[in-house]
Amino acid sequence: MSVTSFNGGQHSSARPKVTTQTIHDKKQRREPITCLTAYDYATSRLVDEAGIDMILVGDSLAQVVLGYDNTLPVTMEEMLHHTRAVRRAVKSALVIADMPFGTYQGNVKEGVHNAVRFVKESGAEAVKLEGGAKRVDLIRRVLDCEIPVMGHIGLTPQSLHKMGGYKVQGKDLAGVEQLVKDAIALDEAGVFSIVLEGVPREVAAMITHEVSAPTIGIGAGPDCDGQVLVFHDILSLTFAPKAKFVRRYADAASLISNAVTQFKTDVETGSYPSDEESYHLPRETKSELEALLRRKQLKAYSV
Repeated sequence: MSVTSFNGGQHSSARPKVTTQTIHDKKQRREPITCLTAYDYATSRLVDEAGIDMILVGDSLAQVVLGYDNTLPVTMEEMLHHTRAVRRAVKSALVIADMPFGTYQGNVKEGVHNAVRFVKESGAEAVKLEGGAKRVDLIRRVLDCEIPVMGHIGLTPQSLHKMGGYKVQGKDLAGVEQLVKDAIALDEAGVFSIVLEGVPREVAAMITHEVSAPTIGIGAGPDCDGQVLVFHDILSLTFAPKAKFVRRYADAASLISNAVTQFKTDVETGSYPSDEESYHLPRETKSELEALLRRKQLKAYSV
C-alpha cells in the first residue's frame, strides 16, 4: 500500500515551541489560548500546522475513535499508543495526555507512576486529570516529578455515574462555591491550566478572574482564557447528538461518505483505475514479453 505524504514528507515549523510558560504568558497578555483534541498522526499534524497552541490526547478517544459509549473503558495502553502517534506528528503545539479512568483514582503512588509513563513512553509534555481539591496531593507529587499538570473541573466525564449523566455543574450556590474552591485548590497546587467543562458562563468568568492559572473552557462560555473542542466534533465526525457548545466548522462526514461512495462506483463501473493511473512495462520489455509468449504459443493480453 502507498500513501501520499504531507508536503512531500517534510514537516517543519516556523513558530516557536509552545510550552507551559507560553500558556502562562498568554494569560498575562490576555491573548486567547487555543486547544483541540487529536488522536493520530495525520490529524495531529494538521492541527499543529494550523497553529493551535495545545493538543490534548483526550480520553474522548474512547468514544470518537474506539466506539465506546463513554470514556471509562479506554485503557492506559490505548492512551499511550495514541499519544505516541500524536507526538511523532507535532513540532510546535504543547502535547497533553489525558490520564484515563482508573489510572490515578486508586492511590497517589499509582497516579504518579502512570504520569511518568506518559512522559517516558509516549513523549507527552504534560498530563491532565479530573477532579478538584481531592487531587491536590497527587498533583503535587506529579509536579515533584517535573511533569506539568492540567486540571479539569466542572462536568468531569469520568464521574459520569456519580453525577448521574452529563449535566452542567455549578447551577446552585453550593455548586458554585465548590467549583470556586476546587479551582483555587488546583491553582495553589501549581497546575499550569484548568479545564472548565459544562459550567455556567458566570461561574467560569468568576473562576478565570480568581485564579492565576489559565482557564480553558469547553461549554463554559467565552470568558475563559482559552477554548478546547473535540476535533471530531468540529468536523461533524461524531455520531452522537451535538452538544449545545459545539460549533461545526466543516461537514467532513459527508465529504468522506461521498468520496467512499464515488470510489465504490468507479471500481464497480470499471472507471477506476484508468490507463493513466496504471504502470506500464518499458517498450523494450513489452516487446520481449510478447515475443516470448508467441514462442510458447501463449496468447498475449492486449492493453
